[in-house]
This record gives sequence, C-alpha cells and structure tokens, in this order.
Amino acid sequence: MMKKFLLYSILVLPFLLGCGDKFDTNLLGVTKGPINSGGDTVYVALNPPWGGFNNPQAILMGKEPFIYVCDTDNDRVVMMNTAGTWLGTISIPHPIAIAQDYRLNLIVCGQFDSTFNNGTKIRYSAVYKIDVYTGLSAANPVLANAPVKRILPRSVDIDNHPNCQYTAVTAFYDNSYFVARTGSNNGISDPDNALMQFAPIDHNRDSALSIVHDIDPVSSSAPSANGINSLTSFSKKNFDFIATLSGAEVVLRAQWFHHFVSAASEGYQSQFKAEATGFSTSRRFGHPSGSCIDANGNIFIADSDPAKDSVFKFNSYGDELQSFGGPGIFVKPTGVAFFDKTLYVLDAGKNQILRFILSTDTQ
Repeated sequence: MMKKFLLYSILVLPFLLGCGDKFDTNLLGVTKGPINSGGDTVYVALNPPWGGFNNPQAILMGKEPFIYVCDTDNDRVVMMNTAGTWLGTISIPHPIAIAQDYRLNLIVCGQFDSTFNNGTKIRYSAVYKIDVYTGLSAANPVLANAPVKRILPRSVDIDNHPNCQYTAVTAFYDNSYFVARTGSNNGISDPDNALMQFAPIDHNRDSALSIVHDIDPVSSSAPSANGINSLTSFSKKNFDFIATLSGAEVVLRAQWFHHFVSAASEGYQSQFKAEATGFSTSRRFGHPSGSCIDANGNIFIADSDPAKDSVFKFNSYGDELQSFGGPGIFVKPTGVAFFDKTLYVLDAGKNQILRFILSTDTQ
C-alpha cells in the first residue's frame, strides 16, 4: 500500500507542481482584514491516536499535503500521509522545529557535532534544509535519500554566537524564511535573541540577510524576540507571522507580528494592543510551544505548561473561541496542525498525535 501511495505521489506531484516554483503562489490570498469562521461548537476526538514517537517537539502540515513530525529523541523527521500511514523518515540530530517553503524544501532546526583536532566534540545547534521534492523523484523515491544541507551555523555564527540555540523557523510565499535564535548575550548591535532572515538564490542556495531589526531582544511585551520557540506564517502574500515565546519575563507569550510598510519606514509591529483581545491578554499562556493557522484565519496555540496542557483557538480578530484540554486530554502538547476540518495535536508526553474534529462536522 505504501509503495502504491509513493508511486502515485511521484507520478502526480510533477504535474501539479510544474517546473518552477513547486506551488503557484498566485493561489495564495492577500490580506483583506480579519475573518471569523463563526458557528463553531466543540472539538471531539478521533480514534485511534497515532504513536511511535519519542518526545516529539513539532508537527507541520506540508503543502503536498504530508504531515511532518520532529521525532526529537529518535533523531529523525517522520513523513506521514493524512491517513496516518508512515511514508518515510530521515535522520536529523535532535530536530525541534520545522517549516516548508513552496519548493517543498523542509527547513529543520536540530543539532550537529563538531570534532576538533584534539578529538574534542562540541554539539552545536543547527539548521538544515532537506530537498523533499528530489527525495520523492522517480529516480530516488525514498525520503531518507533526500539531499540534506546544513545552513547554520556558519563559521561567523560559531565565533560570535557559540552558545546560541536555533529554536524556530517559518517560510513565506516568496520562499524567504526566518530562523529564530535564542541566547543570553543580548547586546544592542548583534543580540543572541533575534530573527535571522534568508532569501533564496536558487533551489539549492540561500542568502543570509542578517537579522530582522527593530525587534527588542529582551522585551516583556510585543513585538519581542525574547525566547521565541515557534514561528508560523500565514498562507497569504504577506510577511505576517505568529510567534510563541518562553522568555522568563515575557507576559505576551503568543504574538502576532504584523509587517508594515510606510513612507518613512518598514518593519514589524504588534497586530493587537495589549489586553485588547483574548489573544493579547497578559500571561494568558503558560508555555506555548506551537501554533498553526487554518484556512479561515483561525489561530491555534498549543500550551505545554502542566497547569494548562491545552489548545487555544482564536479568530483573526484575536477573540478566543473553542479552547480545550487539560491533564485528562493532554500531557504535554507541543505542536498543532490543521487540515481538512481536522486538528492534529502533537503530544510529547504521550508520544502521540491526537486528532480532533468539530462536532458540527461529525453529523
């Protein structure tokens, strides 16, 4: 069955994706203001849950669509279809965050070991790019054989930010992407807590464009780069994104970074004023560690704080909708994904993917 599915994917994907960009970004929406899906009731669980993971930290609904899981303590990324069938794995040391661009490249935050001449090994945080499209080509139909390239750290990063951790990544409609890094050295000129921006040169190469400026590395309010642990872009032709943060002083632990362009400047500002919405309520979250956005613009936040162990849902006005969970349902939800009316919750405590659907969609 798996071989038939992979063969189907190999034969069909090239026709769907064409020879240039793997997806036509003209199909993406443009920003036209908030959307409220309305009419929702409650989420009910679908059985059985999907297991086989070891402390998984991130989940992504790909554009194929395949499901990708950072199976962290098994040192691999798992690829599944939406029926829960495993389609393959690829070895990445300690993966904790994942994104996909519109050329089907996966961008993964993980680790790597550097060995010095005296035999000493040092483990660094790292970022990898995986060419999934090539990995699923007719000549090379195994994910494990997909080309992998380490993007970070560069020599300059090891010299200037030796203890930085790369904690989150997201890609935009033009195949540019941001990588979040965290650390304790947060001077004015080149802080550890920052967003690094990359632009594609071609399918295999990227250009690092330095850090995103005018985002405070240690602020307790928005917009802040203080302990970013997940990033989620919108499927629109804009550069907005949702970030979750774990910095000790941060009170707005989920933030909507709105990209603006004016006659005088360009940059990011908070989409919502503090306390203006449920989304922007101080300390609404304990330890949010993942987010996703559905086709209606609703935002889901996974909160793995033991006092929460919940998934929060907001519309694009920031109003809180159907939040649910608690220790009776989740142990440590670390990520969320959404596709075709189904919410996928990655639970690191249970080492499972739990699935939920609106009760109105079960009738």
